Amino acid sequence: MAHIENKALGSDTGWAQGLRRHYEAYPYPERDPKDETKRLIQGSPSHILEIDHYLFQGKRDWSQPFSVLVAGGGTGDALIMLAQQLADRHCPARILYVDMSEASLDIAQARATIRGLDHIDFRHGSLFDIQRQDGPFDYIDCCGVLHHLPDPQDGLNHLTSLLHDGGGMGLMVYGTLGRTGVYHMQAMLKHMLASKARSPQDEIALARQLSAALPDTNWFRRNPFIVHHKAQSDANLYDLLLHSQDRSYLVPEFLDLIAHANLEAVSLMEPALYKPETYTQDRKILAETAPMSWQEQAAFAEYFAGNIITHLAYVRPQGRSTSSVASFEDPEAVPIFREPAVGTALQQLRPGQKTQAKRGGTIFSLKPDVLTCDVLKAIDGQRSWGEIKARLLSQPGRLKESRLDDAYRGLMQHLCDFNLVLVTR
Repeated sequence: MAHIENKALGSDTGWAQGLRRHYEAYPYPERDPKDETKRLIQGSPSHILEIDHYLFQGKRDWSQPFSVLVAGGGTGDALIMLAQQLADRHCPARILYVDMSEASLDIAQARATIRGLDHIDFRHGSLFDIQRQDGPFDYIDCCGVLHHLPDPQDGLNHLTSLLHDGGGMGLMVYGTLGRTGVYHMQAMLKHMLASKARSPQDEIALARQLSAALPDTNWFRRNPFIVHHKAQSDANLYDLLLHSQDRSYLVPEFLDLIAHANLEAVSLMEPALYKPETYTQDRKILAETAPMSWQEQAAFAEYFAGNIITHLAYVRPQGRSTSSVASFEDPEAVPIFREPAVGTALQQLRPGQKTQAKRGGTIFSLKPDVLTCDVLKAIDGQRSWGEIKARLLSQPGRLKESRLDDAYRGLMQHLCDFNLVLVTR
């Protein structure tokens, strides 16, 4: 059985009291533990292939011990995904989960129990209750938490103090532009609810009534990238519109938050979302943005797209002399499809056949030629780039090595940018 430790919250007043009231009434995200028998929810960050690719050069030996902190784990999506992936690899992992909501913790624990994941310590409390002696941690997941703290910088600084020098974190905060209209709704509801205390259920009813009355000119009603409010569950709607402590970030603000915690952003996720060329092929615009740093390009792309609802990033301590990101051009690098079903679909493409998919309002497209199809079919998560290359060069014909290198480089960059292919060993 997974271990549970109850720890008193340091200051259960003000913001902490508001958060507890919220998440005890509506644990988030809404999950039914029985569903663990049907599926494994997978997302980003904290997918094990992403952690390996972005933080450990694709070289992490999962037979070695691995320590994880899930800070503000909610009902357990990231926790269960990573714990299951580590268990599948027989990794001797040590995982500590902490959350302020007992209701959320109960759901996360029930999900873990159904899966037989017994290497998790559950702790009821704040991320500030976790101390250095509890770690240090090779990896910290902190998704959807910092933007609910009264001082997000204090929270991230504290997490940095718990991180192993050679480790890294996966972070998620809200994006300002993609949530256009949300904070207008929050402001209206706060004004309406200020006159008297109401139950969470009454607050939900008022939020639905207000949503239904909005004119077509309202920014919340006009924002197509927020899941339609009428389709939201009570838990999702409360988290979206009635949160007691909530803020959002533009790219430069998020990067400043990271830098002031003595961390550096390894990559924003998905990388394609933060590149101007994802959204336009206008040569003049691309010529103007090409000299920009990647950080400046990311800020430009956020304004250009206008639809990024959350910012995700892999980060690591500042000052390391070498990159932690895997290189797909290394002959020993093993390209692997992040989602096997997507890989199968791509491998079935015929030369000249175009495929398109909408990913969060952004279009991924690919029209492979004969050589690109050959490379796609050779990716099996086992063969290295060196082995794939030797195999393709040995086939009949006069395939130039430089042409194969260019085709592979272009394909892998495109697929990595959309988080479809990663590198392992």
